Amino acid sequence: MPPEPTEEGRWFAEHLLVHEPQLRAWLQSRFGSNVPVNDVIQEAYLRVLRSRQTEAVNAPKAFLFATARNLALNAARSAKVRGEHFSGSLDDTELLDESANVRETVAHYEELEILTKAIQSLPDRCRQIFTLRKVYGLSQTDIARKLAISPRTVNAQLAIGLNKCADFVGKFCEKGSA
Repeated sequence: MPPEPTEEGRWFAEHLLVHEPQLRAWLQSRFGSNVPVNDVIQEAYLRVLRSRQTEAVNAPKAFLFATARNLALNAARSAKVRGEHFSGSLDDTELLDESANVRETVAHYEELEILTKAIQSLPDRCRQIFTLRKVYGLSQTDIARKLAISPRTVNAQLAIGLNKCADFVGKFCEKGSA
């Protein structure tokens, strides 16, 4: 009979392990064979778990991805210094900024995750219009033409989308401060 899982084991499975396929795919698409993806993921797990021992991790997915990204960038940078071939680009804007505050980075990823959830909570048509306008930058006229609806409908759906997203974020923030 297997041992009973610990609280830390349950937290790991629930908050980190569930994101491994997405993290692995992202690292492979971003860095390819230039970094040891398995090693990066294992080290990221270890660092997040160590960090959790000293303070609360409020956005585990964001923290995991930021940690893995930084580890992968360091591995790619090290490979480049050793003269190994690197097929990607590592310009200065992509390198880990050692002066950057990790908490700010995690907070940024957490905000993006909340906004993504807010957009995903919108009704289908509203989400489609909202995404075309706010993410892809299409004009209201272009959206109306593309979806074969009136510009007035586009305008109304955008207003609904903005209000629902603001309500979602507001409720999330209330829960987080409670």
